[in-house]
Amino acid sequence: MQKLNFSIIINSPKEKVWNTMLEDKTYRQWTEAFAAGSHYVGDWNKGSKILFLGPDEKGKLGGMVSRIKENRKHDYISIEHLGMVQDGEEDTTSDAVKQWAGSLENYTFKDRNGKTELLVDMDINDEYKDMFSDMWPKSLEKLKALAEKK
Repeated sequence: MQKLNFSIIINSPKEKVWNTMLEDKTYRQWTEAFAAGSHYVGDWNKGSKILFLGPDEKGKLGGMVSRIKENRKHDYISIEHLGMVQDGEEDTTSDAVKQWAGSLENYTFKDRNGKTELLVDMDINDEYKDMFSDMWPKSLEKLKALAEKK
């Protein structure tokens, strides 16, 4: 596993960026760069189980089984990935999942004189590095556009 890091400056206060990033309606919009139909089931409270889902190429539901490891409202959120959802079934025990289970995806929100610096860092294996290196900047630009709307 290695770390990927991304950052963006958004011309909005961190509370608005936080809400835009995590509220269901806008989450679905900014995560379209990862996959059309991306959404979550669950909540962002510390310790909560959360599923990150979307349709696969055959239209079946797939994604990640995760839990919120840390939530410091408007400052920091950490997601621990525990497994996969394939064909609507959760897998947290297969050998394939065990290779990366426990990987983290963290978001840090820093106030920069009324603007927000959003930092994203995530553990990633080589297989997905190029894909996420391409998708994250697009997603962050979409998030920026949504959060900067008046």
